[in-house]
Amino acid sequence: MSPQTVLLLLLGLAVVVGSARLLGMLARRLGQPAVIGEIVGGILLGPTLFGGAISGTLFPAEVRPSLTLLADLGVCLFMFLIGLHLDHTLLRGQSRTASVVSFGAILLPFGLGVLLAFHLAGGHETGDRAAFVLFMGAAMAITAFPVLARILTDNGLLDTPIGGLALACAAVGDVLAWALLAVVAALAGGGGHPWRVLLVVPFAVLLLGVVRPLLARRAARRAVSGPPAWGVLVAVAGGLLLSAQATNWMGLHAIFGAFLFGAAMPRAGAAALRARVLPWIERVCTVLLLPVFFMAAGLKVDLSRLDMVAFGELALILLVAIGGKFGGAYLGGRVTGVRPRHSAVLGILMNTRGLTELIVLTVGLELGVLKPDLYSLMIVMALVTTAMTGVLLRIVYPEHRVVEDRVPRTRTSPEEAVP
Repeated sequence: MSPQTVLLLLLGLAVVVGSARLLGMLARRLGQPAVIGEIVGGILLGPTLFGGAISGTLFPAEVRPSLTLLADLGVCLFMFLIGLHLDHTLLRGQSRTASVVSFGAILLPFGLGVLLAFHLAGGHETGDRAAFVLFMGAAMAITAFPVLARILTDNGLLDTPIGGLALACAAVGDVLAWALLAVVAALAGGGGHPWRVLLVVPFAVLLLGVVRPLLARRAARRAVSGPPAWGVLVAVAGGLLLSAQATNWMGLHAIFGAFLFGAAMPRAGAAALRARVLPWIERVCTVLLLPVFFMAAGLKVDLSRLDMVAFGELALILLVAIGGKFGGAYLGGRVTGVRPRHSAVLGILMNTRGLTELIVLTVGLELGVLKPDLYSLMIVMALVTTAMTGVLLRIVYPEHRVVEDRVPRTRTSPEEAVP
């Protein structure tokens, strides 16, 4: 890489990080998660404005491979953090309600997404038809667990029964949705060694059943001696990269290995390890690498060429995405005895897609399941469904209701805990 290329790369990174921070703060001022502004920033740097003149100047062809590498690293780190934050204790005391709502919020949008895929396949190049159909179902079923947690925090719902239930449902739903996406990746990207994908099951068992207990014991011993934070960070980074490479070799995407390694990180006995590692990883990921991913994704979005047919397809995509998620979660809540208002809150919250949806769509584009025109429409759907969450939540679940739900209750059943 020549000195001039390095200079262009550094200049592009400065613009990306600066615009992400600025638009993220603007989004928060408007009552939206910062990720909304950051994604919009990535789109604005792409070909949507001025025919791609901005992206062509800031990110010429010689620097794009380096940016793509940083974007891929950022996605792997983000998926590692999602796996790391999965907490099985969320289901404690409300496993039945969370399971029913999660399955409802997966099955209905998945089924509607499959029907939508058959409709769209006639007007779009889709590659493998089975992979496209399954992908559209999985894409409609996604809920962004980390963005949901931020929305709950911003609205004072994190310590309420409905907030805990929503997080539990999102955690279960995301695991199911990622499993569906793994099937799509296996169908579309198996290459010449389709048998390798079968190794993901023993690999997951190895990580969760062998590596996790070993890490827990080692972390407990080192907590006493106080190892250098950098040593722990390097060890975790090495395991993360090896796990990502392993699933990539199996014919899946590297993000699945990163997610599994995050889920394999120990909870008990590893408080010191998590305290040393998490702040560094989250800071590097959110400040530098994820904005690069938004930019890389935005370079593939062109909204300047949308015509009336595309707007009609976008309306149908939004109808399926919003109606499927809301209807599935609402019906799941009502079946388990959750009151109508709180069931509606669950339906609104489960529509949060955010960055997780963006990762899913990028994977679909890389696998050839999605083409750029449909990819652009799906990106708009991810933005709309995430942006509407906070607005609808404040209407359906006003602040005085939140205060009332923080009052300690003596009832213990999950259905009564979320009246």
